[in-house]
Amino acid sequence: MRRLILALAITASPGLAQAGVDPAPVVAAERAFAADGPVLGVRDAFLKHSAPEAIVFQPDIVKVHETFPSQPPDRDRPPLTWWPLWAGIAASGDLGFTSGPYAVAGVGRGYYFTVWRKQPDGGWKWIYDGGPGSDTTGAAPAGSPVAYLQPSTAGAGSATKAKAQVAALEARLNAAAARDLAQAFEALTAPDGRIAGSRIVPENSPQGRARELAARPATMMLKSVGSEASKAGDLVWTHGEAAWTRDGQPRGGRYIRVWQNRVEGWKLVYDALLPSPPKPPA
Repeated sequence: MRRLILALAITASPGLAQAGVDPAPVVAAERAFAADGPVLGVRDAFLKHSAPEAIVFQPDIVKVHETFPSQPPDRDRPPLTWWPLWAGIAASGDLGFTSGPYAVAGVGRGYYFTVWRKQPDGGWKWIYDGGPGSDTTGAAPAGSPVAYLQPSTAGAGSATKAKAQVAALEARLNAAAARDLAQAFEALTAPDGRIAGSRIVPENSPQGRARELAARPATMMLKSVGSEASKAGDLVWTHGEAAWTRDGQPRGGRYIRVWQNRVEGWKLVYDALLPSPPKPPA
């Protein structure tokens, strides 16, 4: 994992310089958010660093600023800690993401994924936070160098056009996943894309994607629910609903994705399946 992160960081650097966009502010916002977690508690840190429209899945969509204020303070609970190891930013510098391990009381629990949007005052607030319970074995420690997704050199020209183009691709992928999930994803995922959702360590590699897809059901029913795009039309994040059958029992959950517009067209650079807890027997 450390070798993978180092390799990605090295290959990303030239592209960042050419694009003239700096992802460091997104990483700094994540680190400030993480620093407040143990001090303020999860509730207050999440409220402080999230935009008014921010959402989480519990497992249904929950608007943070409508629900979190009524929750009790949680400063006395075992500390939740996290740190970024992978990040990306739109060419227009207004939309980005961060990802890395998270732990409770020092015990690794998974890899979070946070979507960030630049605010009118120039600061950054997150608009989605969550992530799968992937294995954190071998993850680089807090403070390690962050690997960056190479910025796009192509764009749809506007957020509206980007959302429409990605909506068509989402429909294509989701329809194909009902027939052959692995084939559907491989056709649209970028060579450096990451697919996560199981306990497998997430990796930006063909081998990592193959392992993750093999852990998923052979077919799934997927439905797009929402999306947001960068001003340049080069980065779009989406979320939706998922349903499948395991061991003869119906299961469900949600997915989150990030699409990037590249010279060769739109490519999926991140997908995470977030299973909901099984429903208790009637």
